[in-house]
Amino acid sequence: QVQLVESGGGLVQAGDSLRLSCGTTGRTESIYAMGWFRQAPGKEREFLSAISRTGGITYTDSVKGRFTISINNVKNTVYLQMNSLKPEDTAVYYCAAARHFTTVAHEYRYWGQGTQVTVSS
Repeated sequence: QVQLVESGGGLVQAGDSLRLSCGTTGRTESIYAMGWFRQAPGKEREFLSAISRTGGITYTDSVKGRFTISINNVKNTVYLQMNSLKPEDTAVYYCAAARHFTTVAHEYRYWGQGTQVTVSS
């Protein structure tokens, strides 16, 4: 199977930047795409961005121009660079892996444990 391990979350002030990392182990040959999601208290899990091994990238409108997703296919590691952070970005951020390129949470087969990002004003 596949295991995902996230790092990079923390407490920052509005306007600061963070880079989240998600390393993978196990049968990574089954992974075609990876994505980032977040969930704030009382809200639905929100799709943020996805990237495929062949170069496909998509973002949700709320993070376009601020967040950048990237992948290292050799290391099987995905990153999310987050700039100009706002208090409304405060949430638990999750990395996930899928067998195809998708924005739909339930189509992701593997998930990380989540990492807390807190942005103060």
